[in-house]
Amino acid sequence: MLNLRFVPGGTTNVNWGYLVLRIAIVLGILTLLYMSQRFWYRALWRVTANWGRVSLRVGVRVAYIAALLVVIFTIAGSFSLGQRRIVPQPSMVSVLTGLWFFSALFGYLAVKVVHGLERVWRWLHAAAAKESVAPSAAATRSSAASDAPEIVADPGRRYFFRAATAAAGAAPFLGAMYGFAAERLNYQVRRIEIPMHNLPAALDGMQIVQISDIHLSGYMSRSQVRRAVDMANDLGADLAVVTGDLITGVGDSISDCVDEVRRLHAPLGTWGCNGNHEIYARVEDEAAELYTQAGMKLLRHENAAIAFKGAQFNLIGVDYQRERTPRGQRQQTLANVAPLVRRDMPNILLSHNPNTFNRAAGLGIELSLAGHTHGGQIQVEILDHRLSPARFITDYIAGLYQRPLFAPAPTDRAAPNSRGPRTFSPSLFASSLSAMAHLYVNRGLGTVGAPVRLGVPPEISLIVLRAA
Repeated sequence: MLNLRFVPGGTTNVNWGYLVLRIAIVLGILTLLYMSQRFWYRALWRVTANWGRVSLRVGVRVAYIAALLVVIFTIAGSFSLGQRRIVPQPSMVSVLTGLWFFSALFGYLAVKVVHGLERVWRWLHAAAAKESVAPSAAATRSSAASDAPEIVADPGRRYFFRAATAAAGAAPFLGAMYGFAAERLNYQVRRIEIPMHNLPAALDGMQIVQISDIHLSGYMSRSQVRRAVDMANDLGADLAVVTGDLITGVGDSISDCVDEVRRLHAPLGTWGCNGNHEIYARVEDEAAELYTQAGMKLLRHENAAIAFKGAQFNLIGVDYQRERTPRGQRQQTLANVAPLVRRDMPNILLSHNPNTFNRAAGLGIELSLAGHTHGGQIQVEILDHRLSPARFITDYIAGLYQRPLFAPAPTDRAAPNSRGPRTFSPSLFASSLSAMAHLYVNRGLGTVGAPVRLGVPPEISLIVLRAA
């Protein structure tokens, strides 16, 4: 939602290009959603028109319309007034709504792609046929028009594209069911060793367990969060961190989520930072208070020097860092964080938004831990290229990245002339002439939008610090 505030007697400094782009994106998404629902609505009417029994035909159509109304009311339930939802939102209905919109949209797009390929094939085939008959047509120009060669429709081609259309339309529905029932619940532990500049010998081998993007909601139950916490505890890490997005929106219980997170056990305690969904739900202050009551600490533009085996490291935490103001103007992330950085000990930053990494490296922060992206939540690999929707919001999608410490960056994201972030390479690090800052982006536990994960299973990270 756009938030414009006009100051009497002053200038608004609105970035209209940015706002127009945001409006265009929102309208484009809404248009696609409408077109996909219209497509499946008309498809159902065409299919049922051939059914002989009127009662069955009418019953199926009425059931579809009733289900569509439930979906509309469920979407309306996502809007709220204060802390109260306009329409109650049953969890199972919200799950089915998310699955339907995801499947219907991508099924519609897949069918349209097949139709487009069919049109291109027909055009190419017709052009080739015309070229092949052109010489004979010129030689027999005086013959009757009925003697001219005809382009005969290929039944094999029709059958192929009909089968391809059916497969393309069904694949997103099957993928959504698999992503919801299987991969969404397939929690995986990822162990990563990260070399840190000037790491004291006593901290070599220290372990940090990280979970992120829990999103307790109708899509994520307390029992599922408890299972992830139990898996994290089994790793026996020295420090536990939670990098934001405990819930999804207004109406989700932040206290229930903190009750599960408080079960994390680590000798150095459990620490965290707020994510963007804490802002959307207006619970940043409540989350910090609940953390304190549970014996944990939510760092909000704060730092803490933590001792371990006679050495110390500096843990910094910030609320979600916005890259633009409500008026669309770019703003610097990690503003006023420089005084929190220590030069006499290693620094570890908890920042939900991975796009703060360039700025953090420029400030001399050796390690940043982030989330936010869910790894794209859906990832497809085509010809050794991984396609992820997270690419539209960040260069840092998931996993480990590095860049030189204290290196200036023209923006808070990757430099425009670079080829994107570089994943960690031991040989590259060994040959580097300067110390490197590192970022690890956790793929998260929960989901947003559709309760589906494909190619990006939920993650619990075990980070092991190593002396560079």
